[in-house]
Amino acid sequence: MAQEDQVFLLTQEAYDKMQEELKWREGEYRDEIIGKVAAARAEGDLSENGGYQAAREAQRVNQGRIEELTFKLRHAKILTAPPAGKVGDGSLVTLDMNGREKVFVLGSHDLAIATDQTIISPESPIGAAIYGAKVGDTVSYKAPNGREISVTIKDSKPLS
Repeated sequence: MAQEDQVFLLTQEAYDKMQEELKWREGEYRDEIIGKVAAARAEGDLSENGGYQAAREAQRVNQGRIEELTFKLRHAKILTAPPAGKVGDGSLVTLDMNGREKVFVLGSHDLAIATDQTIISPESPIGAAIYGAKVGDTVSYKAPNGREISVTIKDSKPLS
């Protein structure tokens, strides 16, 4: 898939938080870094100035994140999670895994900006197994070690 064809499925909350971060990085944070670069430059010899090198690195990292956020926001699609009871992109899923309850969000790792829950990609073995399942279903997937693992969907609701 060409980079331009990428689509980033985001909740409205994740999209809004990315926009907030972009605004901060392009404004207040960028100004703060520029101030640090200027202060370090005023100290003189730049070749041995650790503060200058660190400020320039922060400037480079910030610009990279600005470009990443801009790209993702330009190619974002606000997802509509499936209704409660069904598992899909944007679902907060509770699984019974060998008697232990685990809670995950199914979707892109970009959703992490909007939740403290662990994210599972729909392309991962467990994500692919539970995608499209309903509460009460038991599905199995092959773990990286080759073992077949069964999980039961205990609950599924849209990530809010």
